[in-house]
Amino acid sequence: MKGTLNNKLSLLVVAVLFLWIKTYIIYKTSFSIDIENGLQEFILFINPLSFIMLILGLSFFLKSEKARNRYLLITSFFLTFILYANMVFYRFFNDFITLPLLFQTSNFADLGSSVNEEFHLTDILYFMDIIILAVLLKFKPKFLAFRHLSKMNRRAYFLSAAAMVFLNLGLSEVERPELLTRTFDREMLVKNIGTYNYHIYDLVLQSKSSAQRAMADGSELVDIENYSDAKYAKPKDDMFGIAKGKNVILVSVESTQEFVMNNKVNGQEITPFMNQFAKESLYFNNFYHQTGQGKTSDSEFLVENSLYPLSRGAVFFTHSGNEYQSMAEKLSENGYFTNAMHANNKSFWNRDIMYKSLGYERFYEVNDYDVNEENSVNWGMKDVPFFEQSAEHMKEMKKPFYSKLITLTNHHPFNYDEEDKFIDEFTSNSGTLNRYFVTVRYTDEALKNFVAKLKESGIYDDSIIVLYGDHYGISENHNEAMSQYLGKEVTPFVSTQLQKVPFMIHIPGVEGRVIDKVGGQIDMRPTLLHLLGINTKDDLQLGQDLLSDQHEELTVFRDGRFVTKDYVYADNKCWDKKTEQPTEKSYCAPYIEKSATELSYSDRIIYGDLLRFYDPDSAKRKE
Repeated sequence: MKGTLNNKLSLLVVAVLFLWIKTYIIYKTSFSIDIENGLQEFILFINPLSFIMLILGLSFFLKSEKARNRYLLITSFFLTFILYANMVFYRFFNDFITLPLLFQTSNFADLGSSVNEEFHLTDILYFMDIIILAVLLKFKPKFLAFRHLSKMNRRAYFLSAAAMVFLNLGLSEVERPELLTRTFDREMLVKNIGTYNYHIYDLVLQSKSSAQRAMADGSELVDIENYSDAKYAKPKDDMFGIAKGKNVILVSVESTQEFVMNNKVNGQEITPFMNQFAKESLYFNNFYHQTGQGKTSDSEFLVENSLYPLSRGAVFFTHSGNEYQSMAEKLSENGYFTNAMHANNKSFWNRDIMYKSLGYERFYEVNDYDVNEENSVNWGMKDVPFFEQSAEHMKEMKKPFYSKLITLTNHHPFNYDEEDKFIDEFTSNSGTLNRYFVTVRYTDEALKNFVAKLKESGIYDDSIIVLYGDHYGISENHNEAMSQYLGKEVTPFVSTQLQKVPFMIHIPGVEGRVIDKVGGQIDMRPTLLHLLGINTKDDLQLGQDLLSDQHEELTVFRDGRFVTKDYVYADNKCWDKKTEQPTEKSYCAPYIEKSATELSYSDRIIYGDLLRFYDPDSAKRKE
């Protein structure tokens, strides 16, 4: 690429270099992109260049010098903003933005406290090149050329850009074959084709998914039905219907990971109530969350439908108009009053729309609670008053009822009031982790008070109480602090194991015990329905009854990782649970294709809205 005019440096070349080098610096300083060899480092270095050259090169088609210069400045700012938005999002979610997330505008106001936590004063430095570019345009120093490049130089410029495109894609294909089919692995995409090209690719995926529903028909269900039928796990005779007719109180415990259970910080128990309650319940100690970008809403989707969330965005937003066979709908058909309880804005995660699609009869939202400054912190109403007021609502409900309660206090950035501090903060370089233990302890105390209220009202003895963690609270961005707390390095294996969340089912009259089967949120629907005496044999679901002897110990994550009884597949390696070290990949090989197939089937159901074609009473299923 020739970048001079009469021995002067072209402003276009300066703008390209600024944006290219800045993007690479942000890759290295703000994203945790794993680099395994020199080729991967080289690909990471060059991958922003082709897009930047092409997009800024469009200035050639503007006739006036003023228009060209303005285009360079505005486009450089826009691309910087996209990069910066990904950087702030990554700090919080350890992930990259997808197009569907940008349509979740109703969440933006509520995300304020969490996003503000991730803004740093030094971030202004990421916009310094834009300021310098503006100064150069204003004063026009003599060493810069502001006129059009010659026709020959323009041709050389675009040929260079095209060469960079082919070089980048060619090297990426060598390093990671079938890269563009790995839509769930956004880090892999960014590492190989760059942030900007990744967003173009994401736009293509969004357009493709929008067309899938229009093109879908019932014939696509055949393979999925056969897979679901074959996977059905027959319930145990002594457990099926053991809770028949009982109320169901399902509590989604915000951001609570299993590592806090039976553990201490500064010599103090983190979850004293849940530790005791687990002993009195069926406690699943190898249970994992399987959420994607939709976080809490994804966990709700998994629990209700026994389907996986999407790899991009949240189903609650992107496919709220689909037909579903939810647990709420199933319970409603069996005489239950179904309701959800959450003292937050009803539109957050599009719940007011999605809950109707899931068949809930009632949504107790913020307007059904007495919320004020005194009983609120962080994201809204504190858990103690939330549970107290929810227990009052339950007294008025028709029996039996199914109530799903979603807590708020233990939510990033884990702020709290001093009067609610039952445990001291941890001491590490991560304020997020330090505060996390305090808010987990508060939620534990709130659960203790809630169960006491249920006992006082007489609801406790006629209800099964289900507690489960909805998703992780501490992302991989805090691995250094987590390593300090755990006393060991957070490898990809350890990180995967940290995705365990508590799951316990308390059934009156049933003795508590630990169940160590590997399972996940996708298994909750068949497990709970079978305990209530409701068979799921004719339901289209991908989970299995965790109490069944036929349950397969395989839990698949939305990002392609999976866990079996003996192995963990993470970071494209097979890890032995006993040694916590990588082992022969052949041990995980039988499950790799199965996991991909299962995720694919779930995606096809959602993108094609295939359940609108599903008839559980069809002649085929009666045979």
